[in-house]
Amino acid sequence: MKKLLSIAFLSLAIFGKTGLAQEYPIKPIKVVVPYAPGGPSDIFARILFQKITELSGKSFIIENKPGASANIGIQQVAKSSPDGYTLLLASSAFVINPSLIPTSGYDASRDFAPISLPASSPNIIVVSPSFPAKNFKDFLALIKQNPGKYDYSSPGPGTSPQLTAELLKLRANLDIKHIGYNGGGPALQAVLSNDVPISFAVLPPTVQQINGGKILGLAVTSLTRYPSLPDIPTVAESGVPEFEGETIQFLMAPAGTPKSVIQKLNQEVARALSGQEIRNKLASMGFIVNVLTPDQSEQKIKAEVEKWARVIKANNIQAD
Repeated sequence: MKKLLSIAFLSLAIFGKTGLAQEYPIKPIKVVVPYAPGGPSDIFARILFQKITELSGKSFIIENKPGASANIGIQQVAKSSPDGYTLLLASSAFVINPSLIPTSGYDASRDFAPISLPASSPNIIVVSPSFPAKNFKDFLALIKQNPGKYDYSSPGPGTSPQLTAELLKLRANLDIKHIGYNGGGPALQAVLSNDVPISFAVLPPTVQQINGGKILGLAVTSLTRYPSLPDIPTVAESGVPEFEGETIQFLMAPAGTPKSVIQKLNQEVARALSGQEIRNKLASMGFIVNVLTPDQSEQKIKAEVEKWARVIKANNIQAD
């Protein structure tokens, strides 16, 4: 009889745990975006979670928490209860800040459980139409022939485009000076107004300007060409093999979140981004959809943290 009771209690315990996992979520899920409304991550988050809501019937609330180079929002999620009801959707600052800002207050691997890296945007090298070089190979040759002559703009020190530029300087032995701006818009405007000849930019804001002929795109920094700009080559195919520097969207939960919850969220993300219509919509905004599994995401995060830490140290880059 005792044995039968033990089996019964064990079965009840297993059923109870399974039932709880299946019930998730039973209340709205908060998604913290550590940037102001209207930026690329905020736009991506709203499109993604609106689609998940349509498909699942579950509620997701986007909470913008900007400040301290995204650290305020990231720290908030790191300290949240690991129950699956507070998530983080952040861009590459997530893997850059721990090396860039000593007071970032979190460890990208230790303090978070990856759900997915659902999309990325290549950074892109653009120049004014009057710039002497009209393609990337000529750009490399021109810069090497004129060390220290040319400046480039970026959204600011420690941003993904600026670190991508510094990585290229290391890999290709280039001498160009950085001029940081307060955001991607002003950095791009500097090229449009011919204040600075070159910009390393996040792709989403530049597509319309390139298609309108206002700026010239020389190369994208992903390993493959960007579908909406098929005539613009990659850096990797144009003289700097295996070069990659993307702005990635990271979807994370606090460390300790149950694996069943992580897996369910990953499946919902994959389902939401599987349709061609939403992929085309995101592509038109500069996003490439490539939903990674939690394990793949974990490996990519470690690689990104290590890569940007090397660049920051080698160039003695400091945040403003």
